[in-house]
Amino acid sequence: MHYAVKANANPKVLAIIRENGLGADCVSGGEIRAAIKAGFPTGKIVFAGVGKADWEINLGLDYDIFCFNVESVPELEIINELAAAKGKVANVAFRINPNVGAHTHANITTGLAENKFGISMQDMDHVIDIAQNMKNLRFIGLHFHIGSQILDMGDFVALCNRVNELQDKLEARHIRIEHVNVGGGLGIDYGHPNRQPIPDFKSYFETYNSHLKLRPHQTLHFELGRAVVGQCGSLISQVLYVKQGTNKQFAILDAGMTDLIRPALYQAFHKIENITSDAPVQAYDVVGPICESSDVFGKAIDLNGVKRGDLIALRSAGAYGEIMASGYNCRELPQGYTSDELV
Repeated sequence: MHYAVKANANPKVLAIIRENGLGADCVSGGEIRAAIKAGFPTGKIVFAGVGKADWEINLGLDYDIFCFNVESVPELEIINELAAAKGKVANVAFRINPNVGAHTHANITTGLAENKFGISMQDMDHVIDIAQNMKNLRFIGLHFHIGSQILDMGDFVALCNRVNELQDKLEARHIRIEHVNVGGGLGIDYGHPNRQPIPDFKSYFETYNSHLKLRPHQTLHFELGRAVVGQCGSLISQVLYVKQGTNKQFAILDAGMTDLIRPALYQAFHKIENITSDAPVQAYDVVGPICESSDVFGKAIDLNGVKRGDLIALRSAGAYGEIMASGYNCRELPQGYTSDELV
């Protein structure tokens, strides 16, 4: 199991995850450094990403990370060249684009032929032939990732079927691989964070156990991020103003899309609560202070009566929240706190 560092790279969060035995799934040199600083064993670090810079590849080589998940022939050639310069042999897995559509937002589906990620199934044999002639690479596995925030187990069944098909093709060529990495993608319940704080791990793992046909001595790898940390955090914001519009009223917060961009970027839903009021419920458009009309957390949200100074919680912000914050409008980045720091 590799934790997807991109979901939340808070050092204290990383330390807890590392202490529980997970490895790290990294998509940049910065994430590799964060994982190493948090104490993740380099032998449990995988490096994915469609655009790895030379310095990032060299960083992975210097630390002897477990595996590079390679997404193109040009990348394969560069890794081989850089490994040769260091007198090393790099472990590589091929990220295959299985052309499996996930039932999720279009911006976070990654397994369709039209997406930028991975090597097409039609090209797999050709890429294997190229890799086998590269002296400084060792082809050890296949890697997949079809998308994020997936709740339909049928999507993972479809992936299993595609992996089984590819494994049969490899077997016909007498090619054996050491591991299969199916990525992550398991979603969380944004609508009811209290009712289902822990994702449906049981169904997720049972799906792979029932449908994926591993060969003897193969290991199965996962890369989960949102499912691990998504329900573990909230964005807490203070009400600056309550503004009466022509047809609606606005609760204007001191937090905006710079602090939690998912609603603006993906039209994502986050449960919003007034945690300091028990006044009668009213409907509000909950918005931020940023100079963009898209700076909206939710429209017509029923909240206990809001007044200036109230604290508003946007739930399920533990993944892709603080980590995606920006300094747009010259705003300071939000400060993250763990629960023990607030006691």
